Amino acid sequence: MSDARFYVTTPIPEPALTLLRAAGSVHVPDELPDAAQLRDACLSGDYDVVVSQLRDTFDADLLAAAKIRGISNYAVGFNNVDVGAATANSILVGNTPGVLTDATADVAMLLILATGRRAVEADTFVRAGKFTGWEPNLLLGQDISGRNLGLAGFGRIARATARRALAFGMQVQFCPRPPGDRPVPDAELGEFAGRVTHTDWDTLVTTSDYLSLHVPLNEQTRHLVDADVLRAMKPTAILVNTARGPVVDEAALVDALKSGEIAGAGLDVYEDEPALAPGLAELPNTVLLPHVGSATVAVRSEMARLCAENAVAMARNRIPPHPVNPEAWRS
Repeated sequence: MSDARFYVTTPIPEPALTLLRAAGSVHVPDELPDAAQLRDACLSGDYDVVVSQLRDTFDADLLAAAKIRGISNYAVGFNNVDVGAATANSILVGNTPGVLTDATADVAMLLILATGRRAVEADTFVRAGKFTGWEPNLLLGQDISGRNLGLAGFGRIARATARRALAFGMQVQFCPRPPGDRPVPDAELGEFAGRVTHTDWDTLVTTSDYLSLHVPLNEQTRHLVDADVLRAMKPTAILVNTARGPVVDEAALVDALKSGEIAGAGLDVYEDEPALAPGLAELPNTVLLPHVGSATVAVRSEMARLCAENAVAMARNRIPPHPVNPEAWRS
């Protein structure tokens, strides 16, 4: 079968386009499609599958009218898709899980280290020609070893972050599904049994020296970290977010950083990407990365392969290798 039709909203790394072209025709617009252009593509009947990015929004109205078989998201997340509406309209959704676990955990650890030890400030200081020699009180930062790392969520990326933090001598505690909670038996902890501490969300917030977010974005986790949570954190604490931007109330975070309610923040994601909350970029007690958690050559290439394999399967009316909603499949 070679007549599959793919709409790829943004060029993605090889081998994706080669795999898609081997299965059918591929259209990549010259410019990033806006909401109206994406809607037109979905309603045109010209395409079987849309290969999408997190910024491409598929709401219930669009999905009810769409004439597509599937959406293959070039991401592990899929909060840009109303999955319930997709399922109701027999539209399969695929994602790219697993492959970016270690790369994203590396970035979480990078942000812990860089923010705690004020690496960006120090680099800027040297480049500006201000370094005149060793001084006892120059750019003093926070300790890493022996400090308490709190993990909000305890899925694959959080566990990979825990593994790294333990190697740095950190004390690790976690709340598996904040803001709710459930007991986690040792049998589910595997290698972490006896090495990490299960706690509740409120305790995690108030006792962590570093609070690292590893939760999906949903109605329960939107603004999980708000002004009240920031106020409850230690004044010496550092917030790290490699999950999704809207998990944090970014305006409240700016206020907390300015007032000294917390000591710093390391962010790879933002509430209204690519825009930043007013004042965030000017704060010296932040490390701000441009959503590069999965940005290694190998990881992005493997994500592209999985994304293309999902798209080809859906175009051929098969359940994709990595389905979000397999119940949407229509035989």
